[in-house]
Amino acid sequence: MDIVGFLKSQFICHLLICYIFIVSGLIINFIQLLTLILWPINKQLFRRINCRLAYCISSQMVMLLEWWSGTACTLYTDPESYNKYGKENAIVILNHNFEIDFLCGWNFCERFGVLGSSKVLAKKELSYMPIIGWMWYFLEIVFCKRKWEEDRKTVMQKLLNLRDYPENFWFLIHCEGTRFTEQKHQISMQVAEAKGLPKLKYHLLPRTKGFAVTVQCLRNVVSAVYDSTLNFRNNENPTLLGVLNGKKYHADLYYLIFFLQFLLFTIGRRIPLEEVPEDEQECSNWLHKLYQEKDAFQEEYYRTGAYPAVPIVPPRRPWTLLNWLFWALLLLYPLFKLLINMINSGSSLTLATFAFVIVIASVGVRWMIGVTEINKGSTYGNNDNKQKQQ
Repeated sequence: MDIVGFLKSQFICHLLICYIFIVSGLIINFIQLLTLILWPINKQLFRRINCRLAYCISSQMVMLLEWWSGTACTLYTDPESYNKYGKENAIVILNHNFEIDFLCGWNFCERFGVLGSSKVLAKKELSYMPIIGWMWYFLEIVFCKRKWEEDRKTVMQKLLNLRDYPENFWFLIHCEGTRFTEQKHQISMQVAEAKGLPKLKYHLLPRTKGFAVTVQCLRNVVSAVYDSTLNFRNNENPTLLGVLNGKKYHADLYYLIFFLQFLLFTIGRRIPLEEVPEDEQECSNWLHKLYQEKDAFQEEYYRTGAYPAVPIVPPRRPWTLLNWLFWALLLLYPLFKLLINMINSGSSLTLATFAFVIVIASVGVRWMIGVTEINKGSTYGNNDNKQKQQ
């Protein structure tokens, strides 16, 4: 192992990275709280400021993937569609198979300049999570309890609020509702059999109601739907802990663009928007068909190691690294100064207190990483009585 790789694997480096992320994140959360005074005065200014503040947090995570681990990300798409990415609002359908698929989604948002304004449909519990959850609150992220009878009205209202959003945004949605595991897949395919739906090999059945409402509320606001399928080469199983250790992965993302004019009809057929039906059942059928196609693309990828499109590597932008360096310079100096003063004081109580804080910080960091781990993820979708497809 080279010296750089050795340093990247050391716990002290991880602790310093997490210190910068946590302290800067809490500072930014506090600034976001102060921006609430702008909401009744100038809502659009409030939104633009919070897009930049959110970028300061989320870009630190992307920096780990892009610059720290050096993960290589290849986009498979057609050149005509590539020229439109980042220049329009879009709904992005993501598969949900890996521990860092959210981070790869953020990575592509960053490369097309929409990271700070990107939106997600997320479970309500995440809104209570310090830093990222609180950041999402000020970004007007759409949270749901995953009980559709309770969620429908709230989700629709939150989506309608985005119709006048001043920044281009991508709305990222995992239609499967939960991360893929073999247990969840078996139960999901039992539901497919009971409902007479085609079985999927590599995906869970999509939960269609949230997607249909998203399309209904953002129609005429978003220009397109992007279907994306993420894979990693050589059967790599990427983790956030692996990224933190500086391990390099090779991500392949297939992007297929659908204009909303084609949304409920055969892909490639030009249909005027006013003729597009908005019936929920039609949208549900379309989404099920899309997931059958996603399964076929996955099968093709496993067979050939590539997607049927042009491979493009979007260039890295320097801003994630520059943002991290800014916070590192701002926060590490007072930390080292405090540490030197404590060592010079020679007080056993002071040193013991510092050691205790380090232990607590380590536990906190490990807990935050654990949120992303598959074996500690949501049990949503594991039980038969929770299999009512949305």
